[in-house]
Amino acid sequence: LDWISALSAEVTASPEMTEVARDHTLGVTQVVSDGPEGTVVYHLQVAQGAARFGAGPADPEHLRFEQDWDTAVGIAQGSINAHEAFLDGRIRITGEGEDVVMRHLMPNQPVFRALDSVFATVRDRTDYT
Repeated sequence: LDWISALSAEVTASPEMTEVARDHTLGVTQVVSDGPEGTVVYHLQVAQGAARFGAGPADPEHLRFEQDWDTAVGIAQGSINAHEAFLDGRIRITGEGEDVVMRHLMPNQPVFRALDSVFATVRDRTDYT
């Protein structure tokens, strides 16, 4: 699980993540099940100009993504499209309020775009076995 530490450092150092954290407040928990380490829970927290990534759930948690290991690795490696995985039921999104997608996912697209850039810096250094 060294990638959690690597991502944590990259998120903290990313000017793009800091920038989106000025205009957005979001706590995202990611749950990945059935992996080599069992179930892994990690989070992204952005608020008040600061962004952090680490082990455990977000607090406060606005969104929760749940998926199995194969889906998570496929998305990370680019062989699975995240949108299609969501539509196929391979990614479950839950969170605060009934309209979680409209309240938290859609307005925070800049956060996810910035995070994708950070993931790209770590992706090539990650061993998914």
